[in-house]
Parts: sequence; C-alpha cells; structure tokens
Amino acid sequence: MENDIRSKVFVVALMFIAAIFTMGCAQSQSIADIKNPDHVGKTVTVSGTVEGVLKIGGISGYTLKDSAGNTIRVSSEALPAEGSSTTVSGVLVKDSLLGYYIKAA
Repeated sequence: MENDIRSKVFVVALMFIAAIFTMGCAQSQSIADIKNPDHVGKTVTVSGTVEGVLKIGGISGYTLKDSAGNTIRVSSEALPAEGSSTTVSGVLVKDSLLGYYIKAA
C-alpha cells in the first residue's frame, strides 16, 4: 500500500513538472499561420533558417524561412549567422510598405 501511494505521488509530480515545462516553452508557429490580422500586436514565435541578414546604420534584421518555404522579416539588433537555424519570438507588425514582420524582443 505504501508503494502504491509513492507511485501515485511520483506520477503526479512528473505530470506537474511536465506541465510547468510545457507552459514555459514557447511553441513555434508556422509563418503562414501567423501572417494574418488576428496576430498583429501579439507575441509570436517562429523557427526557420536565417537568410538575407541586413545592417544599415541603426536598422538591422534578417529574413527567416521555414521548412515549408514561407518567409518573414525579423527586425532585431541581434543578428544570427546567415544559414543558421533559429527560433525567434517577438511582436507581429503589419506595415503598409514592409508587410508583416516580427519585431524581436
């Protein structure tokens, strides 16, 4: 009976730890899914390969391409190496000239 209680406590503890871990990890979204007005002004997280790194004066950013071939621009002071895989979180913005882009935190 004592082993039964210990087993149940252990299972509950594992479930609790898994829940905390899952809530603390940002879930990556597809670039195609976030490019809509419902996500503008909200924090989004996407993953992909870095392309087209740009730094001109105080303006810097890069293009992120996901596994489906969708791209989005990322405005960020931190510039990952071109060709590297990365995950970025930031606020989705829609601009009349640039379209959708992520302003990284």
